[in-house]
Amino acid sequence: MATRLGLGLPQMRQYSIGKDVPDVARAAEDIGYDSLWVFERALFPEPATQGLYNIDGLPWPDQYRSVAEPLVTLTLAAAATRRAELGTSVLIAPLHLPFQLAKALASLDAASGGRVLAGLGTGWSLDEYAAAGVRPFEERGKVLDEIIDVCRAVWGPDPVAHDGTLTKIAPAVVGPKPARPIPILLAAGNRRAWRRLVDRADGWLPVSTGAERVAADWRRLRELAEERGRTAPIRTVLRVNTTRLPKPYEGADRRPFQGSVDQIVQDLAEHAAIGLDEILIDLQGTARDAAELTDVAAEVFEKARAAGV
Repeated sequence: MATRLGLGLPQMRQYSIGKDVPDVARAAEDIGYDSLWVFERALFPEPATQGLYNIDGLPWPDQYRSVAEPLVTLTLAAAATRRAELGTSVLIAPLHLPFQLAKALASLDAASGGRVLAGLGTGWSLDEYAAAGVRPFEERGKVLDEIIDVCRAVWGPDPVAHDGTLTKIAPAVVGPKPARPIPILLAAGNRRAWRRLVDRADGWLPVSTGAERVAADWRRLRELAEERGRTAPIRTVLRVNTTRLPKPYEGADRRPFQGSVDQIVQDLAEHAAIGLDEILIDLQGTARDAAELTDVAAEVFEKARAAGV
């Protein structure tokens, strides 16, 4: 069975969000992509107070200077499509009030006919937490736990009730309900986060750091699930951030998904062999405009399918 393929929607500053998001979403669905995805970047600190991913000295990419709000972007895509699933990879959950986030996701799922995938993470930017976090950065894991609880409650049967640290819901009717139970996927990268995923979530959203490492992490995650008695399958969606170049990258230091379309497809085939359910391909960063993004997305899709992905 072929690996499902998803496409990252245009959110960066070279795009006209109101026009390009619906156009690219429709085109991607017509090409054959199974899902459409957004990510969250709340701000761009200047000067930088910490490195990218909290790694000292690693600069923030210039393309992060303007990133459209993820749920607004996904709503534009939902209105323009009929089939493709609509995912967040990832939404930095602790930057959102739990009840409002649960309502927004439920409304979007109801409006789209049950196509939302709620991919959640805790983020890493201290500046984003200072600007928008509902609690301090140090409490991000506890906040994520409560957000999951609130979402499950709000999406479940009425009367909804919740008594937590951040959110207290006296018994109430809360609608609209999602069209179906919204899958919660987590961007878990260490054993503590994997335990949360195994015990409380529906799926895993790894980011590619090379096929060998992803495969090893996937093996460890399944072993942990077996240890903890989980029997439900774990849905997997691998995010790959590409650096597409007009010519093949010749250096020995080539990173995964860096280079020509053919090199990107070669990497896709290597990662598809791991046996994950789906690969989300983000091509927007190096495209000049929506027309180029659409053309490259079509080329990648066709060559990936031809390569057996």
